[in-house]
Amino acid sequence: MKLEKYFSKEEKRDIESAIKEAELNTSGEIRVHIEEKLAGDPLDRATYIFEKLSMHKTNLRNGILFYMAIESHKFAILGDAGINAKVPDNFWDNIREKMQESFAVGRYCQGLITGIILTGEQLKKHFPFQSDDINELSDEISFGN
Repeated sequence: MKLEKYFSKEEKRDIESAIKEAELNTSGEIRVHIEEKLAGDPLDRATYIFEKLSMHKTNLRNGILFYMAIESHKFAILGDAGINAKVPDNFWDNIREKMQESFAVGRYCQGLITGIILTGEQLKKHFPFQSDDINELSDEISFGN
């Protein structure tokens, strides 16, 4: 997959900076995975990628994956068991809606940044940043089908 086809180097840097910024508010661990196409269900694919990236191995089970299949116009937000045990059922709905507004007009970078920042702000209530917190997952975007 050609990254440059969808995101400039600056946009990639901006997304990764948003992850770092969001993680200053929370002990939650945020990742972004981007693919070109997906024929199936984005939540099923996100679950597969979540495991493939070993996101379920965080100490507090507080990993969050933003999964996106750009050309298929599909995305999902997946939180690990530790998060889902503490947040209400509709926790991701507002974040998903805000992201969708940007995605609908082709502003993929802005949509991801919005979702990442909102996630950090919301999760600080349930998983506040701790002074001894370590970054358990890479902040780099992963790509590929």
